[in-house]
Amino acid sequence: MINTLARAGLAGLMVLQLGLAQAQTPSTPPKVLRYAFVAGETGFDPAQINDLYSRIVASHIFDGLYKYDYLARPYKIKPNAAAALPEVADNFRSFTIRIKPGLFFSDDPAFKGRKRELVAEDYVYSLKRFFDPATKSPAYSSFNDQGILGLNELRQDALKSKKPFDYNAPVEGMKALDRYTLQFKLKEPRPRFIEAITGGDQAGAVAREVIEHYGDKTMEHPVGTGPFMLKSWRRSSQLVLERNPNYREAFYDAEPNAEDAAGQALLARFKGRRLPMVDRVEISIIETSQPRWLAFLNREFDLVSVPLEFSAIALPQGELAPNLAKQGIQLQRIVNTDRTLFYFNMEDPVVGGYTPEKVALRRAISLATDVGREIQTLRRGQAVPAQTIVAPGTWGYDPELKTENSDFDLPRAKALLDIYGYKDADGDGWRDFPDGKPMLIGYASQPDDLSRSFDEMWKKNMDALGVRIEVRAAQWPEQLKAAKAGQLPIWMLGFSDAAPDVQPSLDLLYSPSAGGQNLSRFKNERFDEIYRQMRDLPNGPERLALLREAQKINLAYMPQKYVVHRIINDLTQPWLIGFKRPIFGNVFWQYVDVDMSQKKKIAS
Repeated sequence: MINTLARAGLAGLMVLQLGLAQAQTPSTPPKVLRYAFVAGETGFDPAQINDLYSRIVASHIFDGLYKYDYLARPYKIKPNAAAALPEVADNFRSFTIRIKPGLFFSDDPAFKGRKRELVAEDYVYSLKRFFDPATKSPAYSSFNDQGILGLNELRQDALKSKKPFDYNAPVEGMKALDRYTLQFKLKEPRPRFIEAITGGDQAGAVAREVIEHYGDKTMEHPVGTGPFMLKSWRRSSQLVLERNPNYREAFYDAEPNAEDAAGQALLARFKGRRLPMVDRVEISIIETSQPRWLAFLNREFDLVSVPLEFSAIALPQGELAPNLAKQGIQLQRIVNTDRTLFYFNMEDPVVGGYTPEKVALRRAISLATDVGREIQTLRRGQAVPAQTIVAPGTWGYDPELKTENSDFDLPRAKALLDIYGYKDADGDGWRDFPDGKPMLIGYASQPDDLSRSFDEMWKKNMDALGVRIEVRAAQWPEQLKAAKAGQLPIWMLGFSDAAPDVQPSLDLLYSPSAGGQNLSRFKNERFDEIYRQMRDLPNGPERLALLREAQKINLAYMPQKYVVHRIINDLTQPWLIGFKRPIFGNVFWQYVDVDMSQKKKIAS
């Protein structure tokens, strides 16, 4: 439901390797999907995660009520654990959902030897966890925005009484009417409520017994009803997942567009095949680009998102290199539904604040950032400039829109700082605060080679502006933790959209989400009002006008500088069949297959 945080300097999802399998027999070797994340995961508890890498894993372990069709573009929402689309009433204030019977969690000691069926009450409990103050869910504000009657009041009672959250207390807006029927009632119309409960990464069901059994270790013990289960985990090193033997009978089906010849061919080839088609998934954490790239070339991985450093080798003139094509390697390219950005901590004493001189500093930094040079050099042309917070493929994106956000104008940036008193008061060559005190801006980064390249370029931009910065590198999970705590002045990262609507993107600037999705801790009454108005409106001209005003507010205050939308270049080995990068939902493992005979032939 909410946007997904990711490393900004790297080309999208990550390196992926896949393979699909028929049911394994003793004489049949397992089909294994091997690939690499470009940064460490944080854990797999749906209520506690919001980074891309953890959510990809969780989306294959837990079942959401609904899913995105694997082949439909731009998207189509279909039943998953639900038996059908919701019964909607009261002008999008009431949603009744029936769950398929006979869905079972993977076996776990928490169930004490009995098979545990998924029931409606599991979704009630799972959503309540986002509102439990003890969970500290980064997605709390996003789910709270849905206005489920009585749910936030239960949270406030726990905060005021300083007592544990009461999971047994009934909630008017979220009830299990019977074993398999779930009902939501909302305060206001929510025309896009179904998107909030689509996907298993955050809206998936957990079992109360599991959460209570593992206590503060729930990030390490994900137990769901999805196609895969966690077999082993070496933090920030390797993840191994295996097919869930309790997974229901699910068969390949999809609705590709009529003009999508490749999608239609996949449907014809796989329709009716039982899912998942792979037996095992092995994920390595490889932050450095070269070993990931070499592993793919050495046929150790089935799929790779081409690292930026190797774009010229793999994609000369934007086409697949002939030597790769001769090997049967396939290329797929998309402009990703993401944006990279610098966020400024609005509570930081150096770069934060709402006074004119603080706004001028951030806008000058934005104007001095040479996005075009970044695209042509570091990104090797594999990106397009971002104009606003809205990502390609989501509602409200206009590819023709041009804003000041993408401007590179160093003379104007210098003049802006001069006007507001940021001058070199002590003669050391660096601009100082308007009161004459020395100014040093801390900039968070990661200690890998590619991040250092981005750091060096941005430092050159700031050197030209006369602004002194200090790069402070740490591993991705540590930086994310510090960002949530409001300890980073500036950090460059990426946000990938998990849903087709623009509302989750706006959550990045919505004040109740400060410390969660809103890492910049931006607070603006008019922006918040626009956010709430847009939340209630159907898509149309009135909602679009509000979106454009929200975009202008960000440009005026510059709490976030949007940099690029990344072009993702996926290369697949000739034995990998069925891969199509999901635009939303991050789910694909169960939809791909590995031609073991071809793989063996090539290997020999």
